[in-house]
Amino acid sequence: MISSGATIRSLFLDGPVGRLEALLNAGAEDATHAALVCHPHPMFGGTLHNKVVFHTMKALNSFGFPVLRFNFRGTGLSQGEHDRGEGEVDDVSSALNWLDAEFHLPLMFAGFSFGAAVGLRAACADARVKAAIGVGTPVAPVAADTEAPRTYNFDFLRDCGKPKLFVSGARDQFGPRGRLEALVASTPEPKQLVLIEGADHFFEGRLRELREAIEVWVRQAVSYQPSALS
Repeated sequence: MISSGATIRSLFLDGPVGRLEALLNAGAEDATHAALVCHPHPMFGGTLHNKVVFHTMKALNSFGFPVLRFNFRGTGLSQGEHDRGEGEVDDVSSALNWLDAEFHLPLMFAGFSFGAAVGLRAACADARVKAAIGVGTPVAPVAADTEAPRTYNFDFLRDCGKPKLFVSGARDQFGPRGRLEALVASTPEPKQLVLIEGADHFFEGRLRELREAIEVWVRQAVSYQPSALS
């Protein structure tokens, strides 16, 4: 792996409904890809500073990729209001556009929980994204509440033929093993499901295993059919 330093740039992206607060971890001069990592549900405390998001970023940054994190609309210093996962897909597209314009490199996407649910929709439809990672993919509907009902449709993944990694805790309360295995089985190759034993949705005490799972997969994905990732 490549040591990419620790330079962090704070910036604002032009989003669909106003500026989006973001952080960019610098990559190597000879980076082969640039990456985006999306955070969990903003109505339940999710921000770009989330621990799982941070460790996912570190895994991707360890390969020398510049990695962008941003706050969805209405979160932190980002403008706008939460849009129940609809407008947030456009936020992801705006972030991908920025990465493409800034680096002109093939892109990788990763999202945690809500960030996976909305981000994968944008990533799978975007030809510039060559590989996608769903961390703690929330496949089990959560009882609706008055502020932020969380039920996600993943039917779009059936047409997502790019390399995909799904990594979740074996005890993920929002991703029961059976439902997650069924979702992954319904998606085309190439794909991989990694379940981390003993881990819950937030990977408490298992963040190192999460990071290692991503690193192993990225190392394999970049060397597997390299023409499909460039």
